[in-house]
Amino acid sequence: MSKSFVEESPTVSTQQMQADAQHFVQSKSKAMNLSFAAVLTLMHVGAIAALFYFKWSAVGAFLVMWVIAQNIGIAMSYHRLLTHRGYVVPKWLEYTMAICSTMAMQGGPIYWVAVHRLHHQLTDKPGDPHSPRDGVWWSHVGWILYGTLHNGDPALARYAPDLIRDRFYVWLSRFHLVPLALAGGVLYYFGGWSWLLWGIPLRVVIGWHTTWLVNSATHLWGYRNFDTRDDSRNNVLVAIISGGEGWHNNHHAHPVSATHGMAWYEIDVNYWGIRLLGFLGLAKKIKVQGLKGGPAKVLHG
Repeated sequence: MSKSFVEESPTVSTQQMQADAQHFVQSKSKAMNLSFAAVLTLMHVGAIAALFYFKWSAVGAFLVMWVIAQNIGIAMSYHRLLTHRGYVVPKWLEYTMAICSTMAMQGGPIYWVAVHRLHHQLTDKPGDPHSPRDGVWWSHVGWILYGTLHNGDPALARYAPDLIRDRFYVWLSRFHLVPLALAGGVLYYFGGWSWLLWGIPLRVVIGWHTTWLVNSATHLWGYRNFDTRDDSRNNVLVAIISGGEGWHNNHHAHPVSATHGMAWYEIDVNYWGIRLLGFLGLAKKIKVQGLKGGPAKVLHG
């Protein structure tokens, strides 16, 4: 690995990382988190129901919401911008993209960013929130149902001190379901049950499993461009459905790189979105790493 997350973003000390590993920040509980289980069950039922309300316009609503929540939201905002600071955008745009992220229903920004930073600190080691070394089912969804980490967990605060200091992110973390509820109202008003079911539960459930596949499948199956100290793999199928997040070995080798696809054949749609922002003058200091390693290029610096 070229640089660890500690070197790239000095938010957590090596001593703290070791302490967290010893105390198992993410641990397994014997009792299922019933509230999470109820939400997961309800959304999967809604996703199945959506199939009985098919309309081509509903497919359009699904695609629009997918781009907003998964590509702009989870990939470009929560992951590459807020977690790794692979590029910089104006604050108004950063906040707008974070709001888009909440529509994926994967938690507030402080929780998501902190959990992912913890994952990079302890990848495939004791304390990793979702390593397949603790079981494939655990890495995919078990860590959500039986894990001890959750929104508002004070133990995660030290992993996102930059967001904790920002009132907007504190507010958004507390009310992260509000944007999704408002979007649901808009979808129902303009398209009825078909738009609502396709735009929220079906899209959210597929988005969940897409993100969870990055946690599970890309640490189990695929090829490696870099000899990292973890089990990360580049998984073509996951990369296709996630817009580029499946080039996971590349990402773990160079976490702050705004591009995850580093070979010519590794298509990275999410990076194309960042480059579009750069072309429009909205993204600066875009860090780009290639297969040859060395210092990262900085575009629109």
